[in-house]
Amino acid sequence: MSAVWVRLAVLLCLSSTVQSGPAAKTEVLWKDAGGFITIQCRCEKDQDMLYVKKDLNKNVDVFFRQKEEKKATIMKGFQGRLQVAGSFPNLDIVIKNLTSADTGPFWCVYASMNNKTDLIYTEGTGSVLLVVAASKKAPTATCDPSTQSLVPVSVMILAAVLLCIILGFLIWCIKKTGRTATKPRRVPNNDVYEDMRATLRR
Repeated sequence: MSAVWVRLAVLLCLSSTVQSGPAAKTEVLWKDAGGFITIQCRCEKDQDMLYVKKDLNKNVDVFFRQKEEKKATIMKGFQGRLQVAGSFPNLDIVIKNLTSADTGPFWCVYASMNNKTDLIYTEGTGSVLLVVAASKKAPTATCDPSTQSLVPVSVMILAAVLLCIILGFLIWCIKKTGRTATKPRRVPNNDVYEDMRATLRR
């Protein structure tokens, strides 16, 4: 239960962090597992590159594209699930088949070359905080009829073993008490002393 509260606290902190950023437009999106999200990266200035980064510190690369190249670099974990539409620098990035591992902030970060030597980074609009809810329905499975009879059989075997243990204990107790009852009791023989007493009394 405490893990749920920790996760909610983290999401609240991330939400307030995303919303308290500069004038960049941010959204908090709640999606179901298996759904999709559209990140609309926009920038007013002319830019040379676009990065879509994930996590609070922007340390996970998701997508990269240069202005001159039509081909984008999609990072491992998002290949086959990410599609791009639009013209540079205003791109729509669609991520499909969302999982709970996709939960977190996604950032649109643009870069331009200053005198072709230095990169100047600018945060574009369209950054989102994604929260992927786990699927509500558990997968249904049918039990094999051969395994359905295992429970009654197991209970019967357990009852038989327990009955054997109880019977063994009772038989042991009866035999132990029977041995002590059949032993002859030694009766002290005081005949000699009785005769002497009788003689003295006379």
